[in-house]
Amino acid sequence: MLNLRLGGLVAATHTPFRADGALNLAVVEAQAAHLQEHEITAAFIGGTTGESHSLLLEERQALTQCWLEVTRGSRLGVVVHVGSNCLGEARALAVQAERLGARAIAALAPSYFKPRTLAALLEWCAQIAGAAPATPFYFYDIPALTGVSLPMPEFLEQAADRIPTLAGLKYTNSNLMDYQLCLHACEGAFDMLWGTDEALLAGLTLGARGAVGSSYNFAAPIYRRLLAAFARGDWENARREQFASVQLISLLYRYGYPGAAKAVLDMLGIDVGPARPPQENLSRPQKDRLRADLERLGFFDWITPPGPGGAGDAHR
Repeated sequence: MLNLRLGGLVAATHTPFRADGALNLAVVEAQAAHLQEHEITAAFIGGTTGESHSLLLEERQALTQCWLEVTRGSRLGVVVHVGSNCLGEARALAVQAERLGARAIAALAPSYFKPRTLAALLEWCAQIAGAAPATPFYFYDIPALTGVSLPMPEFLEQAADRIPTLAGLKYTNSNLMDYQLCLHACEGAFDMLWGTDEALLAGLTLGARGAVGSSYNFAAPIYRRLLAAFARGDWENARREQFASVQLISLLYRYGYPGAAKAVLDMLGIDVGPARPPQENLSRPQKDRLRADLERLGFFDWITPPGPGGAGDAHR
């Protein structure tokens, strides 16, 4: 196992498209600069938020190459999601990620022909990780979308010897008992990245040190204040910031989260374009209503730095 710890906020980035649905890689530089401005630790590219299952293999490879070129020499790490329903494609993406110097790779379980046992899942992950033998590997556990729900504490215990590069899990799972068991598996050897933005405070109280999430793309100031409040034991403000996150994400879900999240980034000057079908996008009137709802919520004040001309703490 590899002792990698991705602390702080890791943004699960959007794949940028043009209006016609073609890749728009020219936007990646602006995305990376925006994340660095907001003190994001790393970009998690080509995952759920990145619409990986809606991309051709060649598009995923182009996306990886672009991100690693843009971030070369910067403090922003890149974790490449390489998971696929096709093992050969996953391995090809892993090979490329290692060659280009990715900080780590990650893979979720295949979701059409599903592994029914831990042994099958371990073999699948071992073959992907083996294609990048010098790069830390994370298994991305998100049973609500993959339909694969296997015991992660047992996965870690068995994978410790089976997958030498295993760094830990990206844990997007509501089972908090298993999360704690995972934290203590193999004497706490694994990095347990928290994957639920709207419950980040819960993860921190259980022992999470790092988190991967889509709303860190456009709402990082909320979560940075949450992390700071938690670190100083200020539970009142930590809970207040978490509730701001809950209100924001609840609002975006009412509009259809993928399309709404991309619309919010566009409002902030990062035009990542529409989501690909079958996900839905907002019409112009819907975008106008969303902006009005965000203004009523106080979102733009929440993400404005404090100081002259900035609100920052307006929701308090």
